[in-house]
Amino acid sequence: MLKQDKVNFIIKKLDELYPKVEPPLNHSSNFTLLIAVLLSANSTDKSVNKVTPHLFKIANTPKKMLKLSYEDLYQIIKPCGLGPAKAANILKLSKMIIEIHNGKVPKNFEELEQLPGVGHKTASVVMSQAFGYPAFAVDTHVHRCMFRWGLSSGRSVVQTEKDAKRLFPKDRWSKLHLQIIFYGREYCPAKNFNPNDCPITTIVGRRSLFK
Repeated sequence: MLKQDKVNFIIKKLDELYPKVEPPLNHSSNFTLLIAVLLSANSTDKSVNKVTPHLFKIANTPKKMLKLSYEDLYQIIKPCGLGPAKAANILKLSKMIIEIHNGKVPKNFEELEQLPGVGHKTASVVMSQAFGYPAFAVDTHVHRCMFRWGLSSGRSVVQTEKDAKRLFPKDRWSKLHLQIIFYGREYCPAKNFNPNDCPITTIVGRRSLFK
């Protein structure tokens, strides 16, 4: 099957399975989205969504976040993992947003990625979900599915992002990012994976998966 045929099939199947997708991390503003995405690194959306209601009730702006001590913030976000680094980065980026960006989350990749703890994937999610900018954030689910579907080499998330952007229509990037995440969790897990139980991999998957 040609790659373009694969792409067309994947888009059609994902639209059938997930016609409407909503961001999985609970948030109420650009700032709370940024914090939630930062917390989700090496964690799960479920864990983050358990922590953020309490956190955002007392600190849903950079100014309010800076009123928390490092220790208090760490104790709140500890269940998300990597608590020491995340607490330090949240306080630092909150200060930067106030001092450099007039209290608002920056609206471009360069300035977002200069914030402590914010890498390209986090910036991509914020640009896409907060500002509606076409972006294709690559997490472990997207990286895994793109490889299994024979659309990318799997060498790096950088290469996977390049391949995804080259193959899929730009106006579909943001939605596809979410659709593939939901699909990866439900049908194409990292562990105990059976390609015959995966409706997309069964049709377009690498032949090596079926040996």
